[in-house]
Amino acid sequence: MRNGTTEAVLIYQDGYFVHTMFNKADKKFIFSSGGTYKEKKGQLICRIEFDTKEAGNVGTEQVVDFTLAGDKMNVSGKDGMKRMLTRIDGGSGELAGTWRITGRMMDGKINEMPHRDRKTLKILSGTRFQWMAINPATKEFFGTGGGTYTFANGQYTEHVEFFSRDSSRVGAILSFEATIKDDVWNHSGKSSKGDPINELWTKEKN
Repeated sequence: MRNGTTEAVLIYQDGYFVHTMFNKADKKFIFSSGGTYKEKKGQLICRIEFDTKEAGNVGTEQVVDFTLAGDKMNVSGKDGMKRMLTRIDGGSGELAGTWRITGRMMDGKINEMPHRDRKTLKILSGTRFQWMAINPATKEFFGTGGGTYTFANGQYTEHVEFFSRDSSRVGAILSFEATIKDDVWNHSGKSSKGDPINELWTKEKN
């Protein structure tokens, strides 16, 4: 959904969703929220895990009515909100899903990161990605970024369109060597700061 150069993008993928508004031309991040969802009889039942505008929404359940017609989706909420969304992609691909960081290279070895309240997730549709660092238990939000991506021949490439903590990262193109095995995604390369990274991401089962 667009309004001038401001874009609103929603990703629903494998039981997790994010809703983000940003202005790529102005390198401006506006807001983001997300969490888990279930589909039931024309409704999306959403459980909010983070909300950059209103932390008080974290932990609440929001119900959205929806209808689909081809590549168009009409949604309406209890607060009178109504939107028409246009499908960006079909949500398929080797990396499509919701992933949680579970390991990071430090001092030459991968350190495992056990599940805890604070977590970093990355949700990918067929063409778009967004990561978010959050703590639903304390309603804290630490940062997010996203845009479009490609994955082919072991090469994962991100085109950054928004970044909540540092607008100078917008426009960056980041490439990583990537492999997937048994729902674990390993990628290595350099971060948006230019620091070397080697991370493990495990697919979430919502």
